[in-house]
Amino acid sequence: MQFDHIAYRVPDVARAVAWIGDLLPAMRVLYQDESWALVEASGVKIALVQPDQHPDHLAFRVDAQRLAELAAEHERGIETHRDASRGIYLEGPGNLTIELIHYPEPS
Repeated sequence: MQFDHIAYRVPDVARAVAWIGDLLPAMRVLYQDESWALVEASGVKIALVQPDQHPDHLAFRVDAQRLAELAAEHERGIETHRDASRGIYLEGPGNLTIELIHYPEPS
C-alpha cells in the first residue's frame, strides 16, 4: 500500500487551482477540467473536485488483488473512475474517509 493523493471538495475548481498555484509556485497541474483537477506540489498529489463527486479523502494505491480482497471484506462495490482507475471508499470515525485505488497497467 502506498500513499497516492488527498482529495478536497471545492465549489470552484479553477479558483482553487489558482489559489494553490499562487501559494505554491512550484505546483504543477497534472489534469484540469471544469469538474475536477489534479495538481502536484512538493511531491504530494491533490485532487480538487466538485462537492457532489465524492467525499474528502486520503487515497492509497493497492494492487488489483488487494482491492478485490478489501472490497469483499468491507462489502463494497468497486467503482470505476473516469481515468479507468478503480477504487472503494471506506468511512471511518469522525468523517475520515480512505480511498483504496488501483490504476490499470498502461497499454
